[in-house]
Amino acid sequence: MHNRSLPLLLCLSLTCICSAPRASDTAPEADARQMVHVDSRGVYRVVYDIHSKDEAAGISNGLYYARGLYEAFDKQGVKPAQMDVHLVLHGNAAHMLLKDERYQWVVNDPFAVNLNAKIVQDLIQLGASVEICHSTMRSRGWKFEDVLPGVTIVHDGYTRLIKLQNDGYAYIGGF
Repeated sequence: MHNRSLPLLLCLSLTCICSAPRASDTAPEADARQMVHVDSRGVYRVVYDIHSKDEAAGISNGLYYARGLYEAFDKQGVKPAQMDVHLVLHGNAAHMLLKDERYQWVVNDPFAVNLNAKIVQDLIQLGASVEICHSTMRSRGWKFEDVLPGVTIVHDGYTRLIKLQNDGYAYIGGF
């Protein structure tokens, strides 16, 4: 009788051990860390250095992320009027600020539409200063009338970026 109860006892013990809650199965303790937010009463000055032709779905990565910045600040209670944003497009990104007729010539597609025009107008309406480098324009044979409405033409991208950084604007590059 002793030999028969041993397997039953072992089986019951294993069942209890296997069905006991493990540490990973229990509800985690509340995380004591706090999320860091920006000051919703602050004023934020930012300059984007957009010089790459990198895009997704026909939209400049730099313009896309600049638009996302407004959304991120809005989620933290910062309104567009509290932001002073400059987007300086130069080099390989400058063509993203052209009207369709010139854009078609640049991308060598007579049916192309500059999908950046909509986001540029949205950014301008939010208060951003969208700026194109005149040195890039001149080197590529573009005229003032080739540029989208509302876009500011600056002497050159590099000195504009330096001036804004000297004036205390936070630099966001890599686009």
